[in-house]
Amino acid sequence: MSTKIPFPLAFLISLSAAVLSAAQGPANNPPPVELPSEKHLRNVRQLTFGGENAEAYFSGDGKRLIFQSKRGEMKCDQIFTMRADGSEVRMVSTGSGRTTCSYFFPDGKRILYASTHLAATECPPPVDYSKGYAWAIYPGYDIFTANADGTDTKRLTDLDGYDAEATVSADGKKIVFTSTRSGDLDLYSMGSDGRNVRRLTTELGYDGGAFFSRDGRQIIYRSYHPKTPEQIARYKQKLAENLIEPTVFELWLMNADGTNKRQVTRLGVASFAPYLFPDGKRIIFASNLSDPKGRNFDLYAVNVDGSNLERVTYEETFDGFPMFSPDGKRLVFASNRNAAARGDTNIFIADWVE
Repeated sequence: MSTKIPFPLAFLISLSAAVLSAAQGPANNPPPVELPSEKHLRNVRQLTFGGENAEAYFSGDGKRLIFQSKRGEMKCDQIFTMRADGSEVRMVSTGSGRTTCSYFFPDGKRILYASTHLAATECPPPVDYSKGYAWAIYPGYDIFTANADGTDTKRLTDLDGYDAEATVSADGKKIVFTSTRSGDLDLYSMGSDGRNVRRLTTELGYDGGAFFSRDGRQIIYRSYHPKTPEQIARYKQKLAENLIEPTVFELWLMNADGTNKRQVTRLGVASFAPYLFPDGKRIIFASNLSDPKGRNFDLYAVNVDGSNLERVTYEETFDGFPMFSPDGKRLVFASNRNAAARGDTNIFIADWVE
């Protein structure tokens, strides 16, 4: 949402750790949250302070944000909401299991998120990174809705396997999500009540992290489609272990009914968290394109046809999970910048300048 295969914050932190400690400098001289090189961002404000916070998404009126956070004594992520100025923070998930990829319904009265709390009240075991970087595809994830205050939780998916990475169309009628119900990691759509499930992608590989365009006609998503026999065998092996290796993701667009799929990027790196500009003509996303070591992620913008790639952020640590406010005037994103402690990931908001 992540995380959207949930992009685990521990993974981001481990990638960013080296550049983070170098960039922080003395404790009494924290890095700025706003950089002159970031010409599209003005009035950058930090909304959370400490812990692992990410995947913050606006409500339909742009006044609130919903996000996932691991803070205090928590052992894994839970879902929180807050006002767009960072005030009135409250947990809205059950407090059990692990959660990811939350979203507001357009009227702001209900929320959507994925959780493992029905599979087990404890946090699922973390990935063993000694065997290489991988994302866990926890089969205990199901998709739930609840009132905006967390009450009246209702389950939308009940099949065995992974169901997560869900977001809602601007009219509130459709949900797009990633599932292993076909035996692969594919995108599906369903009604807001969980009915009328429709498979949208069929190519072998991972398809996820999907968002609708503002007009509901397009879906932007990230993909990894193995091609060689070795890649296919490796992908299937990891999938059988409920894992995926996030080495190379490209961005794709399709119609909301799954037709007219077309590849947007051909960067050969890890690009994720794509979100369409409100006018539907460009995409903002996170990528490690500018770091030869692949550790640092920045935000980029690109036209929907793959032209005019532009770097947006230049911070020496992780920047990711961008989303525009409904009016397109503000951008919310997660970053390691200005971290009080090594490994902190916080939510930031900025005015967008063309």
